[in-house]
Amino acid sequence: MPEEKQAKSIDKATLEMLDKAAEEGIATVFDRAEKMKPCPIGADGSCCKNCAMGPCRVPLAKGKEETPEEKKARVGVCGATAETISARNFARMIAAGSASHSDHGRRVIEAFKLMAEGKTKDFEIKDEQKLLKLALDMGVEIGNRSNNEIALDIANKCENEFGKQEGELLFIKNAPIKRQEIWRNLGVVPRGIDREIVELMHRTHMGVDQDYRNLMLQGTRAALADGWGGSMIATEIQDCMFGTPSPVLSEINLGVLKEDMVNLVIHGHEPALAEMLAVVSQEPEMVKYAESKGAKGINLAGMCCTANEILMRHGVPIAGNFLQQELAIVTGALDAMVVDVQCIMQGIKEVASCFHTKIITTDNRAKMTGAEYMAFDEHNPKESARAIVRAAIDNYTKRGKNVRIPNIKQPLIAGFSHETISYLLGGLFRASYRPLNDNIINGRIRGLAGVVGCNNARTTHDSGHIAMIKELIKNDVLVLSTGCGAMAAAKAGLMVPEAAKKYCGEGLAEICETVGIPPVLHMGACVDNSRILIAATAVVKDGGLGDDISDLPAAGAAPEWMSEKAIAIGQYFVASGVYTVFGTTWPTSGSKEFTNHLFKDMEEMYGGKWDFQPDPVQAAQLMIAHIDKKRKALGIDKARERVLYDMDMRRELEG
Repeated sequence: MPEEKQAKSIDKATLEMLDKAAEEGIATVFDRAEKMKPCPIGADGSCCKNCAMGPCRVPLAKGKEETPEEKKARVGVCGATAETISARNFARMIAAGSASHSDHGRRVIEAFKLMAEGKTKDFEIKDEQKLLKLALDMGVEIGNRSNNEIALDIANKCENEFGKQEGELLFIKNAPIKRQEIWRNLGVVPRGIDREIVELMHRTHMGVDQDYRNLMLQGTRAALADGWGGSMIATEIQDCMFGTPSPVLSEINLGVLKEDMVNLVIHGHEPALAEMLAVVSQEPEMVKYAESKGAKGINLAGMCCTANEILMRHGVPIAGNFLQQELAIVTGALDAMVVDVQCIMQGIKEVASCFHTKIITTDNRAKMTGAEYMAFDEHNPKESARAIVRAAIDNYTKRGKNVRIPNIKQPLIAGFSHETISYLLGGLFRASYRPLNDNIINGRIRGLAGVVGCNNARTTHDSGHIAMIKELIKNDVLVLSTGCGAMAAAKAGLMVPEAAKKYCGEGLAEICETVGIPPVLHMGACVDNSRILIAATAVVKDGGLGDDISDLPAAGAAPEWMSEKAIAIGQYFVASGVYTVFGTTWPTSGSKEFTNHLFKDMEEMYGGKWDFQPDPVQAAQLMIAHIDKKRKALGIDKARERVLYDMDMRRELEG
């Protein structure tokens, strides 16, 4: 029988726009994925191109046990073994992913410092309490000093985290004490963000580090420099400057585009530009200018992780996640797509050439051939944003009649920062994770799961996220989500409180109904995975569930990952003590020995480990089994109802 063709997406808006693209002869990422088969040797991590004597391909024979002679012969020109090659490739993915999120953090600090120095008038401190807490955590004097004076000291300290050559990153002390001791004993505490990434790249150069265990110690160090360094810095500083997210109602999917308005999509990852566009697009003079061109106003929408940033803080609707970026253009209604860095397909320019859509790049680190470059000047951000909005408005007049916007969108509630969750559970004066811990202990909530990560055109769009999440919440596992995975959940209607009654087990449904939360909590962009680390640490500190993250009945997953950032994130979660399972494909399967190091040895070292399962329901079941194992270790594997003691019962206890 012929092989059944894989569905391209489970999302109806995506499928409608794919039909439109096919009718008009427009190729998208889905078509390119179907046409271009992945290299099986590269996919297994068995190809080395780190020097000009290669590329060297050392594939593992499928379907039979490798003999010692075959294993010995499987080496590159320089003699590098399959284990070394696989480890180097994996480590380079960690380095690139850590560099991406950490460089995001560096750019945020630069804007924060300009604000503190008074060199830009358009940014300001939006969350003073977060600023002061950060100052206390970092040892910055508060006294009678102004917010900007405090902010400048914080900026300088954060900036120094990148260039430090020795010591420990400041945010390492945010982790549980036991976790810090594990890192110190293994020698993986990051000294400085840039140093760890540079050293990892050096070690993967031809002829340097040739012991996969040693390589992964440095790989872990670089990943921790991201999760407990660059990414955490980015999240904390963004909250100070743009506001800490709190629950907000919005909408998601391509149906948020409007036929009678100027449609402007902001796509990328760094929030400064998006923040200014959110402000400027509502200015009366901008709206009036749009009306002068025949539009009813300006409709700003987000795409990818920038979308999550302005959703969380402004309620700006989301047009879609990673694999929908070309399809927003295919609607024919998009007047401009404004991009900065990360996850931006070069294919959008080719698709845009079939329509009137203007592609505008804004960051000198990420230009695109054929696109218009309009630099975002952080010294004068509002004026930069106004120029971009005007360009989109001017392009509205060129819109053709080939417009078709899917009438498909979903409501969602986002904005569940660590601080918000604590407040929702305990109120203003008793903010605490204690109620969450109590309900994990009594069994109403079985455990916690972080389901995060990308979309991948090699799988059915959104299907992995949704199948996994539904299996988890059906089994009373509360899900925390970020990035494109969070968007998938929202499009499937899982980010409204009503979803709990429809999809959850009895215990989780009861908790969601009582607190008034969805069963899947949107915690932000992919850089905001650091929020999950802080939330996990808060659960540990509130007591009753062990004394380290590795003791918690919790697991993590990225069922549709595609980015090097996902590997870096996965490694810092594993090193933080979290069982982490990935789907789609696994990049070290060409080396059984190195894969065993990741899947088995790391659990002994860190208390967390990697796993791979492409079937999302089976992966969810692995996560549930891990959660149950942790519940048993804690002695809470049997549900225990809370008992209200009367005075006679209390006297018996005292006696």
